[in-house]
Amino acid sequence: MSRLARHAATLLGSGLWNWHPLQGGDIAQTLLVYLNDGRTVVAKSGPDPLAEAAMLRAMGETGAPVPAVLAVDADALVMEYRPMEGTLATCWGDLGRVLAQVHEARPEGGMIRYGWAGDYALGAVSVCNTWADRWPEFWAAYRLGVHLAHVPIDVARRLEQLMRRLPDLLPATPAPALLHGDLWSGNVLVAHRSVTGLIDPCCYYGHVEVDLATVGVFSQPPAAFYMAGGPLEAGYAVRFAIYRLWIALVHLRLFGATYRPMVAQYLDDAGAG
Repeated sequence: MSRLARHAATLLGSGLWNWHPLQGGDIAQTLLVYLNDGRTVVAKSGPDPLAEAAMLRAMGETGAPVPAVLAVDADALVMEYRPMEGTLATCWGDLGRVLAQVHEARPEGGMIRYGWAGDYALGAVSVCNTWADRWPEFWAAYRLGVHLAHVPIDVARRLEQLMRRLPDLLPATPAPALLHGDLWSGNVLVAHRSVTGLIDPCCYYGHVEVDLATVGVFSQPPAAFYMAGGPLEAGYAVRFAIYRLWIALVHLRLFGATYRPMVAQYLDDAGAG
C-alpha cells in the first residue's frame, strides 16, 4: 500500500480504501486516492508541498479554476479531484481566458517587482525567485544565468551572450503578472470543452508573455488562445524564444542530451550567436 496514499488519508482524518497512480510523475508522485468516507482526492509528493499549496491558493484567489487545497504538510499535498476527461484541443480559447484571469493578479501593494516569496524546484533543478526591480535582470540572473555551471561550455557561452543583450530584447518594467510558470498541456485539466483546473504551478510575478510562450513548447496553440489576452506586441517571436529557452534548459538538465537540439533552436531563434 502506498505510503503517500496512507499519509493523505491520515491528513484528512479518514481511512484509506484504494488508490492508483495518475498520469505523469516524472518529478513527483501523484495518486488518485479513494477514502473510506466516500471522498476521492489527489495526493502529491514533493518537491515542496507547502510552497505548491501557496501557489495554488494564489491562483485560486483570482477565480481561475484550480484544485482546492484540502490538506498539506512538508511531505504531501492533498487536493480536490477535478474532472480530466477532455483534451486541450477542444478549449484553447477557454485556456486563454483562464490565463488572462490569473494574469490580473499583482504583487502585494501593487509594487513593480519580479519574483516570488521563496525559491522552488522542478525535480533536481532549483528555481530561484529572488525579487528584482527590472525584468531583464530577473530573467538573466534567475532563469538563464543559474544554468551556466550545469550546461556544456558552448551552450554556456551562447547563454552569456544572450544575457548581455536582454535589456535590448525584453521590456524593462512590464506589469508584473501572476504566472503559472510551468504551463504546458499536461498541467491543464480539461472536461466538457472547458478548463477544469490548472495544476503543478511554478508561480512567480513576471511578464505575461512567459505563460503564452511556454505553453507552445510542446503544443501549437491556435489564434483563439492568444486572442483571449489581446493582441501580441511587436517582437514577440524573439521574446517567446527567450522564455521557451528556460523550459528547454530545465529539460536538458533533468532529462539529458535529448533536449540539446531544443536549447540550440531557441538560442538561434533568440539571436544568440
